[in-house]
Amino acid sequence: MAPVHASKTKSPFTKSDNLLFDPALIPASIQESLPAGYVVRPLARSDNQVRSNSSFLKTLEVLTTVGTISDDAFQRRFQYLKEHSDQYYTIVIEDMNVPPTSAGSATSSSPSLVTPGRGKIVAAGTVLAERKFIHELGMVGHIEDIAVSADQQGKKLGLRIIETLKAIGQQVGCYKVILDCSEKNVPFYEKCGFERKGVEMGWYVNKHKTASPSDAYTPIQAKL
Repeated sequence: MAPVHASKTKSPFTKSDNLLFDPALIPASIQESLPAGYVVRPLARSDNQVRSNSSFLKTLEVLTTVGTISDDAFQRRFQYLKEHSDQYYTIVIEDMNVPPTSAGSATSSSPSLVTPGRGKIVAAGTVLAERKFIHELGMVGHIEDIAVSADQQGKKLGLRIIETLKAIGQQVGCYKVILDCSEKNVPFYEKCGFERKGVEMGWYVNKHKTASPSDAYTPIQAKL
């Protein structure tokens, strides 16, 4: 089948209850920079209808353990994010060159539009807009969960995800956008315009559940 080409003037998607946020936040210039037949769009309710290689959750498995998530649980989490769509901006890149799946129809009623879920999700990422009191009630964008399918490496999809999330963060009013990454990924993010700032720290609850509150705050006696 012929590739589905995105519109050169606007997003091939329209604002709807099926999408997490208004696709108008995604710059047309980024859409145009994708390989032919690929589209970048907000996460959709229908992105978990097919539990296969085309699903959003399957794409996230390149990062870490996703676990067993029912369709009902997926929809509840999506609805929460939708109700806070001024804070959560999760995007996906979809390869529309693959045959249609039962997740969506092959075409839209408009020749310039594309139906979410009719291709294969191959990359994803999120920017979370945190509202602060500092910097005159400023907002900070936190980039999380950047995932690119293993068979899609070399197409600059990770770069396009980052560019999109940065642009969204800027458009919604964030004064900076930050992320954590492994040492091996530092050169990539530097190419994306990021700078080294501070040190990432983590405290994992499951590793400390056996400790009592008193154990956690026992003072250490200095040896004089």
